[in-house]
Amino acid sequence: MKLVILDRDGVINYDSDQFIKSPEEWKPIPGSLDAIAKLNHAGYTVVVATNQSGVGRGLLDMSTLTTIHEKMQKMLLLAGGRVDAIFYCPHTADLKCSCRKPEPGMLLEIADRFDTDLKGVPAIGDSLRDLVAAEKVGAKPMLVLTGKGRKTLSNGGLPEGTEVFSDLAEAVRALVEK
Repeated sequence: MKLVILDRDGVINYDSDQFIKSPEEWKPIPGSLDAIAKLNHAGYTVVVATNQSGVGRGLLDMSTLTTIHEKMQKMLLLAGGRVDAIFYCPHTADLKCSCRKPEPGMLLEIADRFDTDLKGVPAIGDSLRDLVAAEKVGAKPMLVLTGKGRKTLSNGGLPEGTEVFSDLAEAVRALVEK
C-alpha cells in the first residue's frame, strides 16, 4: 500500500491562530486539493492526522468538526480527489494525551487501522510537532512552508532528513515523480 499522511491546517487549508471553528473558516490553500487528487490518481491512500484542540477548548463541537471535514471532502471530490480517512486528536495540550502530535498515538492508530508499517511513509506537515510525530514512528518527515512552515523552518531543530517544500503541491510532485 502506498500511504501518505497529511496534517490539515496549514497544509491543506489556511491555518488560523484563532482555530478553524466553522465550515466558512475552512479555506483550501491554492493547489492543495489538486495535489491530493494527484496522490489519489497515483495510487496513494491519503490520510489526514490533525490536532483539533479547538474541540477540547469548547470552540467547536464534534458536529461542527464533522461538517468542516464534509466540506473538505466535497471540495476534494470536485477536484477529483478524496481523503481516505481522517484521524484527529480533540484534546488540549495540558491533558498530555498520547494521540496529540508530537506524540505518536494518532500515527500508531493509522498504522493499526491500515495494518501497515509506517517506516518511510511520507508525513507532510507545517509544524515541528508533525515532523517529530512522523520521526517517532519511522515515517518520512516532510515540511511545507505554508501555514506555520516558514516559522518552523527558521526555528530549526527539524528531524534529520526532513525534506522541505514550498507547499503541498510541490511535495506531491516530488512524491509522484520519483
